[in-house]
Amino acid sequence: MHILVATDADWIVDEIRAALEEPGTTFTLCRDGREVSAAVKAQLPDIAILDLQVGSKGGMAITMDLRLDESSGNAPYVKALMLLDRKADVHLARRSAADGWLIKPLNALRLRRAVTAIVGGGTFMEGFPVPEIAEAETETSAESVESPEGEPVTTG
Repeated sequence: MHILVATDADWIVDEIRAALEEPGTTFTLCRDGREVSAAVKAQLPDIAILDLQVGSKGGMAITMDLRLDESSGNAPYVKALMLLDRKADVHLARRSAADGWLIKPLNALRLRRAVTAIVGGGTFMEGFPVPEIAEAETETSAESVESPEGEPVTTG
């Protein structure tokens, strides 16, 4: 698996590598969001993990650029996992058409679950209240929603 990581925070790189590094997994690190499109063209990732704030171009703008590149035929679809700073940022991830998101702080179990769900063709969403998920959506897609206890729950 090839993973593109866009962040300028060393602790996020350390968390991602600790959770996902295994034989056969490669990483491309972009410390500036403006580098992501070129990195995708150089080597298509299985998933892009995008920090919400990356210097002058953060996760929302990067994801929107990836979606525009794909819709215009300039690049293939790239699955995107956004790393959010707080629950209030969920609307940014939804508007950018990210395939999933996690709310920091990260932990290895949640990160692995999110990447597995997204690479497998599903989604992973934290901070998305259970009542907002329509019954039809839970039957047709693999999503993670937040339980009343605040833990992500995979559905679908």
